[in-house]
Amino acid sequence: MPTVITGSGSYIPEVIKTNVDFSTQVFYDETGQPIRRSQDEIINRFRQITGIEERRYADTSVSTSQMAAIAGKRAIEQAGIDAETIDQVIVAHNFGDLRHGSAQSELVPSLASRVKHRLGIKNARCVAYDILFGCPGWLQGLIQADLFAKAGAARNCLVIGAETLSRISDQHDRDSMIYSDGAGAVVTQWQEDSHAGIIGTLSASYALDDLSYITMGKSRCTQKQTDDYYLTMQGRKVYEFALTNVPAAIQSCLEETGIAITDVKKIFIHQANQKMNEAIIERLFRLYEMQEVPADIMPMNIQMHGNSSVATIPTLFDMVTRGVFPQHSLKPGDVIVMASVGAGMNINAVCYRC
Repeated sequence: MPTVITGSGSYIPEVIKTNVDFSTQVFYDETGQPIRRSQDEIINRFRQITGIEERRYADTSVSTSQMAAIAGKRAIEQAGIDAETIDQVIVAHNFGDLRHGSAQSELVPSLASRVKHRLGIKNARCVAYDILFGCPGWLQGLIQADLFAKAGAARNCLVIGAETLSRISDQHDRDSMIYSDGAGAVVTQWQEDSHAGIIGTLSASYALDDLSYITMGKSRCTQKQTDDYYLTMQGRKVYEFALTNVPAAIQSCLEETGIAITDVKKIFIHQANQKMNEAIIERLFRLYEMQEVPADIMPMNIQMHGNSSVATIPTLFDMVTRGVFPQHSLKPGDVIVMASVGAGMNINAVCYRC
C-alpha cells in the first residue's frame, strides 16, 4: 500500500456560465430539427436530470496545459517536495490544447511536456507523457503511477487531469450545457511501510459493442456546417452502460482488496450527471443487499462546476481535502473509493486509504 497521495491542487476557472445564459441558444435534435419546446422547459428539465446550475469556462487566454500546470504546481507545493525529484508527469486529457473559438486541437508537443516546461523541471529523467482514456483518464494515470511505483521505476509522480470541454462542444446540442473546464492534480509518493496508500485498482475497456456511445460528430445545426467536429454523446446509452458496469466495477475492486462496503467512508464518482451518480450509488449498495445509502458518502460539485471530464475527480478530491465542503472530511485511516466511466467505453476504480 505504499503509493500515497501527499499533495493535491486544482484550477477552477473564474468564468461562470449559468443555465440562464443558454436561454438564447437554439438546440437541435439528432435529426437536425429544432427542438419544439421552450428554452425554459429545456433548461429546467436539464437541471432536474443533471443537477447542474452553473459551470466554469476557461478564459479565452487560458489553455488546457496552462490550467494543468497551475493545478500541478499547487499539488507540488502542498506535498512539500522538490519538483526536480518527480519521476513522471502524467497528464490526462482528451482534446489537447484547444484554441478558443475553434475545435482545432494542438497535441504536439504533448501536454505533459508543456506542463513540465511550465513548471521549470530540468531533470531529463523526469518522463512526461499524456493519457487519452476518456473521462476516466485521470484515474488511469493514478493507476499507472501506482504500477510504476510498485515496479520500482518511479517513486514520485505528478498526475494531472485537465480539459476545456467548452471549446469542443456544439452550442446547438443540449449536451453542451453539461460540459465545463478545469484541472486537478495530485502528487503520489512511494513511502515504505506506510499504513496509507492505494489498496487496489481495477480497469476495464468495453470496446466491442459499446464503442460509439461517445464520439465526435458534426454540428446538429445543419444550416451552419463547417469542417469542425464536436463531442457528441448518446445520453441514454451512456446512462444505461454506467448503471450496469460502474457499480459492478466498484464491487469487484473492493472484493479484490478485501475491503467491506461498510468500511468505505467516501465514494468519489466522475461528475457527469447527478441523477446518474445517485443511481449508481443506490445500485452499488443493492449489490450488497443494502437498501439505504449512508448519508454524505458521495461528495459532489457538479451543481456549480459541471462536467470537466478528467478533471472532475481530482478537483473534487482537492476541494474535500481542503475543507471546502463542511459535511465532507477525510481523516487518517479513512477508506475511499474513486470510480469513473467514459468514452472508449472505459471504466476504472481505485480503493485508497488516507
